[in-house]
Amino acid sequence: MIRPFVTAALLAFLVGPAVARPLKPEEEAKIQPSGPPVSCVSIHNIRETRVRDDSTIDFYMNGGQVYRNKLPNSCPELGFEERFGYETSIDQLCNVDIIHVLHSSPPMRGASCGLGQFQPITGAPK
Repeated sequence: MIRPFVTAALLAFLVGPAVARPLKPEEEAKIQPSGPPVSCVSIHNIRETRVRDDSTIDFYMNGGQVYRNKLPNSCPELGFEERFGYETSIDQLCNVDIIHVLHSSPPMRGASCGLGQFQPITGAPK
């Protein structure tokens, strides 16, 4: 049972720290879709993630592309904890995958939540 948690924690570390940064309304207004949503993104190309709230994660990719993932349901404590992990057997993170909120004190796995489609966006703060 400890092995999945270690894997999830390690993968969260490899992706980079997730930092909760809710956007101001004027910043949010600048964000626009820049193409059709995709089902998966390459794990190796994820440079950084930013948790915006309990249902929104921005994935900053190598090369400058940003994907917004709006979870189909709110994920309890994601916005508060600002960290998540996941497990996957392929080199992609997909809309069928589950993320797990990671609590820092005491260190433990929290809520499990499904991802949505990855919407490419423009106008996200750097």
